[in-house]
Amino acid sequence: MQPVITSLLDTDLYKFTMWQAMLHRHPQTQAEYTFVCRNAPAYPLAELLTEVNRELDALCSLSFRPGELAYLGGLRFIRSDFVDFLRIFRFQRDFISARAAADGKGLEIVAKGPQVHVMAFEIFVLAIVNELYFRRFDRREAWVEGRKRLAAKIERLREFEREPKRLNPFEFFDFGVRRRFSAEWHREVLTILKREVPQFFKGASDVLYARDLGLVPIGTMAHEYLQTFQTLGVRLRDFQRAALEAWVQEYRGDLGTALTDVVGMDAFLADFDLYFAKLFDGLRHDSGDPYVWGEKALAHYEKLRIDAKTKRLVFSDGLDLEKSFALYRHFADRTMVGFGIGTNLTNDMGLKTLHIVMKLTQANGQPVAKLSDSPGKLLCDDETFLAYLRQVFNVPA
Repeated sequence: MQPVITSLLDTDLYKFTMWQAMLHRHPQTQAEYTFVCRNAPAYPLAELLTEVNRELDALCSLSFRPGELAYLGGLRFIRSDFVDFLRIFRFQRDFISARAAADGKGLEIVAKGPQVHVMAFEIFVLAIVNELYFRRFDRREAWVEGRKRLAAKIERLREFEREPKRLNPFEFFDFGVRRRFSAEWHREVLTILKREVPQFFKGASDVLYARDLGLVPIGTMAHEYLQTFQTLGVRLRDFQRAALEAWVQEYRGDLGTALTDVVGMDAFLADFDLYFAKLFDGLRHDSGDPYVWGEKALAHYEKLRIDAKTKRLVFSDGLDLEKSFALYRHFADRTMVGFGIGTNLTNDMGLKTLHIVMKLTQANGQPVAKLSDSPGKLLCDDETFLAYLRQVFNVPA
């Protein structure tokens, strides 16, 4: 059977944008990424171990093809020296391990080594585990149900088009690589959305499918980028500002959507002063109440005397179309908006989905943490560091 991953472009754009920034500024950083399943699967993930290791072997045999490098090099914000690095890049099998958990049920997958050699494992590992997991179910029945649900989404979008117009258009993007049912289904979904509702569907985080289907590749930064700065020698209180400044210097006006929830929205806004608020195009929501978050963002722009109509709020936390429509109605007359929809686009098959992540847990031998606005998204193995981070940013437990 063909491997799950056949192209190193089959990943989120923000892996490349963060990768380039870290290669240019902190190539010496050592990092550890850990796989976690946050919900109970239908059967033990440890049963997938042999297949997972086989897929990791296959992944580590891949390299970037000339056409893939040419596509990346054609993106305005990707520099030629980064493309040269990717030309000789290969994943090193010694840097990633997979084994059954001590209870014999879970999977333990850890990527550890130079960050510029291990940070890109994340999305591939999640896509591999998901696809292997769902191969155990009735795939024909799942595809029938998936197509039925996709058709209903398209019909719902056409109904929505008849609603009164707002100041800014409704636009959504595919953010579903990591939790997709399969690569084949992912491609079918995007092909149909582009054909049927191009007035709403405006891009995809998956670089391979963006290239193949003529879509706009979407993505800027993820939590790991900001978290790494907790270990890079700046005062812990200043790590967000250091990360944002490094991003500005790297991209100089491109990729201007900042992620806000590494230590919570309030702590983020305390660092997001007039300088950053003018330089960044907007903000991305990924935890907590999206209405509260959005109102805080708009109030912050107002306090800084910045016209929020020139900025964009991107929502990306557990969205489906109805949640997106409701947020659109609430905010679209006051600011530009966008909606990154993941699982509900690429794995809405009538089956219970996995809630899996592979997060940065250490950098340079030090723990990192995320004080998410959603308690269930907190991830840190070191309670002492977590308590210290809360104290520094005045975030209650």
